[in-house]
Amino acid sequence: MPISLPLRRLWTLDKFAYSLRVFIAFSGALLFSGAAGDVALVIPLFLGIIACALSETDDSWQGRLQALAVTLVCFTSASFVVQWLFPWPWLFALGLALSTFTLIMLGAIGQRYATIASGTLILSIYSMINIEQHGGVDEDVAARQLLLLAGAAWYGVISVIWCTLFSRQPVKQSMARVYKTLGEFLILKSALFEPVRGVDVEARRLALARQNGLVVDALNQAKEMIFRRLEGQRGSRKLNRYLRIYFIAQDIHERASSTHYPYSALTEAFFHHDVLFRCQRLLDQQGRACRQLAKSLLLNRPFDHQLSEQALADLRASIDNLSERGKPEWRPLMQPLNALANNLSTLEEQIASAHNPDSNDARRDSTLFDRSPSSLLEAWRRVRLNFTLGSPTFRHAVRLTTALVAGYGLLQWLDPEQGFWILLTTLFVCRPNFATTRRFLSQRIVGTVLGLTAGWVSISLFPQPLVQSMIAVAAGVSFFANREKHYVIATASITLLVLCSFNQVGDGFDLIWPRLFDTLIGSLIAGLAVFFILPDWQGRRLYREAAKVLTNQRRYLDEIVHQYEEGKQDDLTYRLARRNAHNADAALSTLLTNMLHEPGHYRKQDADNGLRFLVLSNTLLSHLSALGAHRHRLTEEEEDAALVPLAKRISALLEQLAEQLDKRLPITSLAAPANELLAQMEEQHTTSDENAVTLYRPIQSQLRLIAGQLGPLGDAASRLARSPTGAAPTTPSTT
Repeated sequence: MPISLPLRRLWTLDKFAYSLRVFIAFSGALLFSGAAGDVALVIPLFLGIIACALSETDDSWQGRLQALAVTLVCFTSASFVVQWLFPWPWLFALGLALSTFTLIMLGAIGQRYATIASGTLILSIYSMINIEQHGGVDEDVAARQLLLLAGAAWYGVISVIWCTLFSRQPVKQSMARVYKTLGEFLILKSALFEPVRGVDVEARRLALARQNGLVVDALNQAKEMIFRRLEGQRGSRKLNRYLRIYFIAQDIHERASSTHYPYSALTEAFFHHDVLFRCQRLLDQQGRACRQLAKSLLLNRPFDHQLSEQALADLRASIDNLSERGKPEWRPLMQPLNALANNLSTLEEQIASAHNPDSNDARRDSTLFDRSPSSLLEAWRRVRLNFTLGSPTFRHAVRLTTALVAGYGLLQWLDPEQGFWILLTTLFVCRPNFATTRRFLSQRIVGTVLGLTAGWVSISLFPQPLVQSMIAVAAGVSFFANREKHYVIATASITLLVLCSFNQVGDGFDLIWPRLFDTLIGSLIAGLAVFFILPDWQGRRLYREAAKVLTNQRRYLDEIVHQYEEGKQDDLTYRLARRNAHNADAALSTLLTNMLHEPGHYRKQDADNGLRFLVLSNTLLSHLSALGAHRHRLTEEEEDAALVPLAKRISALLEQLAEQLDKRLPITSLAAPANELLAQMEEQHTTSDENAVTLYRPIQSQLRLIAGQLGPLGDAASRLARSPTGAAPTTPSTT
């Protein structure tokens, strides 16, 4: 048992299986080269393995097999085109430009195609390195190119077999990631209830908005993983179980992101009572319960949430204590406080049901939206829509194409030793925006220096070929284990692999300075390209992304209102509107994060205006979530039925604001119509019987909070529309 538990924990790590596959592939290539008696074979085999592993897509085993077939066809074409054009520099430069631009534009079809296209570009440059290493095209060049493809095919076979044996493990890991990020979201949300005066609420809201982006990203990844495995396997009991767990996570997210009452008013009223502390503790414990649930899913352990259950009981007792005191000034707030407690109670039930989803209602609509193209015509339409200067994909394609051709021209002029590493560095460093490129540029240089130092030490202290080969394999595994979260370590690892591998067929010490020189040149080219060639400064499209946020929140409100009219149903249309609203919110948060890393001259005051808008729009989204959490069919007899026209009026105002912001028209102030809406709601709130106690109505309360956000949102949108940054070209709509 003491041995099995660490192994089980290791198995739950999402990078462990990936790294183990790479280890098997590298070890197999090493054994093959040893058995063949030619250690030089290991270099093209390693390069092919790396390219294929970087092209790996997440699929069922059938989808993985199809993707592997497409990948190998692309790899074969790229490899032999490089071989044929290598002796003619001008034709080679033209082919490099056409292939780079085409492959990047194909990425507009979807993430799967973008991954394969990126891997094909990487293998193309590996082919150049493979040819250059032997002095150019000779009679054995075709055999060496086939070794590249053999390495790629070898890893692909391992990948398909692995996916066949352990197809559901990535789904389990993705669902655990969802609940872990949800847990962090709830813990951050609990800070809003802290009964302390003078705290920076806006900063806490901003942190919550950024964490919401991580939750949305985790939910999207989990959805794609489940969808790809459900194709043709709808009857799979385990997959359907994960699908129910996913839907519960969506419900938890809606409840967790909802705001039922201005927390500042509650803090002021109950500052000297423990009720808000009880709310804070309950949310904190529910967040920790979500994190514990993530571990339980991974380790198949029992799930214990007694602490959050006890915290809920303590909150109920605290509210009962307030009611018994009966202070008149507290009376208007007691029902909102009870509504908050009811929401947290429902949230507790949802967390508990996630560990046993089979007890949930199976009649829920379990349809998932397929974002992949349905035909070649649809795929072409997506590519064609991106042939505009407003498309980030098109701009990146032009930028990267120019950078690689410039790098190729430079190496032809300078004729440096191992010059094609310049192109490889440019390819890895040049990213779609300045902030990401700057981060990868600095990390690439630091990682290369560390890797060269470690390589120099390794080949000096361990001259034995077997030891160096083992170091190369370990470095390759380290590269794949760290390439997403620790790029410095990943770069150092891949540099160490190259040095130890090439030292097997030559003098590795002679590679140290050329590799450093090529990395510096390639990084410089990438940095200049992203700065001067169609630079995608985030501030230029900030107002447009903000307009998308308003548009998607308006559609979310429309779906909520529709369900109040027709009845609650978690159908695809409602879930899609909700998810698109959160996706737009997350996209704006990511844009602003990237914008903060751009040169100050380009972001000016836009970042502050954008952050202010993000806080307001995220607050609006939380009120919409609360409105959605209470949705049910309103009968004609219910007083709240009269609020539906007011909700539709709010939707129209949001649509107007989004359209004006998107077109950068003068923003019409929403203060007057918002006050008019609030006045109408106040009229409905009064009762003819002066002695009657007005009941708390969640729908009315949420609509009042939403209407109260319209004025500040209009002011924030007006500042974005008046931004001095030049307008960006129109960005194509995406499917």
